[in-house]
Amino acid sequence: MFTGIVEELGEVVAIEDLGDASRFRLRGELVTQDAKHGDSIAVNGVCLTVVDTADGEFTADVMAETLKRSSLGALVPGSRVNLERPMELGGRLGGHLVQGHVDGTGVITERTPAEHWEIVRISLPPAVARYVVEKGSITVDGISLTVVDAADDHFTVSLIPTTLALTTLGIKQVGDPVNLEVDVIAKYVERLMGRDTQDKSHAAAHEGGQA
Repeated sequence: MFTGIVEELGEVVAIEDLGDASRFRLRGELVTQDAKHGDSIAVNGVCLTVVDTADGEFTADVMAETLKRSSLGALVPGSRVNLERPMELGGRLGGHLVQGHVDGTGVITERTPAEHWEIVRISLPPAVARYVVEKGSITVDGISLTVVDAADDHFTVSLIPTTLALTTLGIKQVGDPVNLEVDVIAKYVERLMGRDTQDKSHAAAHEGGQA
């Protein structure tokens, strides 16, 4: 589990094609300080398992399905990436609960700079639009952000100078893809509400049969 507070802006060093997967070698001196084989590190919001570490770098295998369903497939050597280690129990939850499981990808469609922040508009896939609400939380490339406005096909976020300076959202341009993960609580609520509706329907049908 992660918090969406990026610890380090890392870099893709190399990508090895394994046929049905790719092995990424990434530079991240901070996140590799205590990393070992089998640990998790979020790369642009995707939870990856560390294969090995050496000299401030780590490698991770990425399945073809993950490459297809996330923006990791668009990365090349030299690409900058957001890195975060898992949250420790008892630590501060500075963002929100982030699983590192991408729900879909969006595209940056507009950037509007202001004096002290920047408004970024991102396209919203129909499959995840119902989970995005104004003032709710969303994870963009592993960054915990608050939704400013939400529509059926897009949403906007407001980025402070720190976010612009320390994450990939400071360098990504219009047309670039981003990974999206919605608030998992919204998905649980939807599931529970749907089950409650089904239970009531079954109960009503049962009572009708007894009548």
